[in-house]
Amino acid sequence: MSVDFTVEAQARADMGKGASRRLRHQGIVPGIVYGSDKDAQPIMMDHNQVIHHIENEAFFSHILDLSIDGKSEKVVLKDMQRHPAKRAVLHMDFLRVRDKEAIRMQVPLHFIGEDVAPGVKTGGGIVSHLMTDVEISCLPADLPEYLEVDMSTLNVGESLHLSDITLPKGVEIVELTHGEEHDSAIANIHVPRAAVEEEVVTSEEAEAEGESPESEGGE
Repeated sequence: MSVDFTVEAQARADMGKGASRRLRHQGIVPGIVYGSDKDAQPIMMDHNQVIHHIENEAFFSHILDLSIDGKSEKVVLKDMQRHPAKRAVLHMDFLRVRDKEAIRMQVPLHFIGEDVAPGVKTGGGIVSHLMTDVEISCLPADLPEYLEVDMSTLNVGESLHLSDITLPKGVEIVELTHGEEHDSAIANIHVPRAAVEEEVVTSEEAEAEGESPESEGGE
């Protein structure tokens, strides 16, 4: 289900690290909005509102309605700085979008069918996600909240690559525009290392038990 996000913000005039630090102490997140051939606009937002928004994964790959002092603009979130230890957002960057201008965004990958994949269900393998998101290019109206990756047919030792992702109309993966050599693996199914090591040990023990001590009672 599609979600609409409205971010309430106010313009701010005070700049610099000191000003930003004072805002954070007041429960306010400093930020900036730029792009579309307009001047960059420093803004500030309520921290509780921001925390509520970022709890939804779709917020990071969605066209947002940024309301600055009551005036709305369509934007996407381009960067967010988090506190390294606390549950706190330190700064946010937003990019204005135009309907007819393509944008580049990181969108998450949603993996499905892992539990029924032959490599897992009957092969005893485990799934490794080599990527959790990819950069795409599309018009704002075509921006997907996520891309689905179907692993239901994968066997042990097999991988899926960027080119295996089914893309919505109007969407392309940026990495693939650079050539086939950029078709990186995104997930695979493999036998757990412990199982491989156990199989090797068992095989070696079986070989050792099968050897006859020729030196005993021989000559």
